Amino acid sequence: MIPSRRDLLRLSLAATAAAPLAASPPARGQGRPAGAAPASPILFLHGNGDHAALWLTTLWRFEGNGWPRELLHALNFPDPLARDDDAVPQPGRSSSAEQTDFLAGQVREVRARTGAERVALVANSRGGNVIRDYVTRVEGAAAQVSHAVLCGTPNRGVYDWPEIRNREFNSNSDLLRRLNGGETDVVPGTAFLTLRSDGNDLFAQPRAVWSPATPDRPTGTDAAGPELRGATSVVLPGLDHREVAYHPRAFAEIFAFVAGRAPERLSVVPEARPVLDGLVTGTPGGAQNNRPVEGAAVEVFRTDPETSARIGEALHRRTTGADGRWGPVAVAPDWTLEFVLAAPGSPVTHFYRSPFPRSSAVVHLRPARPLTDADRAAGGVLLMTRPRGYFGVPRDAVLLDGRTPPEIPRGIARASVATLRLPAAELGRPVAALFNEERVVARAWPAAENRIAVAELTG
Repeated sequence: MIPSRRDLLRLSLAATAAAPLAASPPARGQGRPAGAAPASPILFLHGNGDHAALWLTTLWRFEGNGWPRELLHALNFPDPLARDDDAVPQPGRSSSAEQTDFLAGQVREVRARTGAERVALVANSRGGNVIRDYVTRVEGAAAQVSHAVLCGTPNRGVYDWPEIRNREFNSNSDLLRRLNGGETDVVPGTAFLTLRSDGNDLFAQPRAVWSPATPDRPTGTDAAGPELRGATSVVLPGLDHREVAYHPRAFAEIFAFVAGRAPERLSVVPEARPVLDGLVTGTPGGAQNNRPVEGAAVEVFRTDPETSARIGEALHRRTTGADGRWGPVAVAPDWTLEFVLAAPGSPVTHFYRSPFPRSSAVVHLRPARPLTDADRAAGGVLLMTRPRGYFGVPRDAVLLDGRTPPEIPRGIARASVATLRLPAAELGRPVAALFNEERVVARAWPAAENRIAVAELTG
């Protein structure tokens, strides 16, 4: 039986009453293993420019291993991009102190709502800076944090270049000199774990391979840069900067460290009738922020997994209010979907997605980037995106419309977007985007109508 809209709204509101914290509606029929220690709240922090939706599969895996859904919270930092100089205000960007203050408020809220004395904090990349600053600078914070897991955090910086000395990621910045200036990098009473790659992390490299202008310039760091003195350190060979947080192998380490036991499964356990919800974020022009967008029209369609053609009428339509929320909508765990997002001042974006096996309230939507002159010269544009990792060739099998996208470099995994431009005569035909075991079929839309398509990978 498909839940009524009133039921869906009740489920969504219950899951998101603590916004901007995000969790999915309460799980049903999942007990904890006999003898397991009581679960504590876990707050998941994303990285620079990212958002809470990157933790989607991690949340699902925790739920499938008995962790109560209401204790899993993925945060959306309002302005997730770091400033060019941490001490100088910059529109649309945040300082390290602002990030820490935001986290402090979220921890207070979760502890008050759940009655928990302590919480666990898990972060990717820049989010780890926030955890370290929080437990060392905010009075009483360390006593409230049982576990701190830092995944790919550039704890020794990304570079040591003097011309950008006080950027947060500079090893000589005020923040990192303070955090790294003691005899140890951890605090008593909080268990620390770092997860890092063995050499495939784009931002833990001895040379600036991520810089198109100066790829051979020394950075002053290396593959061990994400480690902390005094912490448990685990190396995950071959994984990239994001995968050390979002990959199943990373989940296994995170879960075991926080739960004190190995997970029973790494696969995602499907639900009979997932309920999806989330926020529309960003400002006109493709800004990378997590501020809600009002007046965005969202449609959700079921699609044919082989042709991407729509099946029937829209499952859901809604125009966002001030909170930016676009759902909820009930789906089946094996349905492929198309989300159509028309946000003020942005291209109409058609997102094609693999099935959602479980409920989630962090299916966040950001409009795609503005169309370029090259895009407008084509009939239509289709982006292949991988939010939870990079494309690594030859490590991964990556095919877009039958070939490996030429803009994906070989070697260190560093690209997460590939672009396909099609002539007008080919619009409407199915285009397959393949990444290892995942296959998303999409189609391009007329660029002349200011539309852009995105084949967004879940894995």
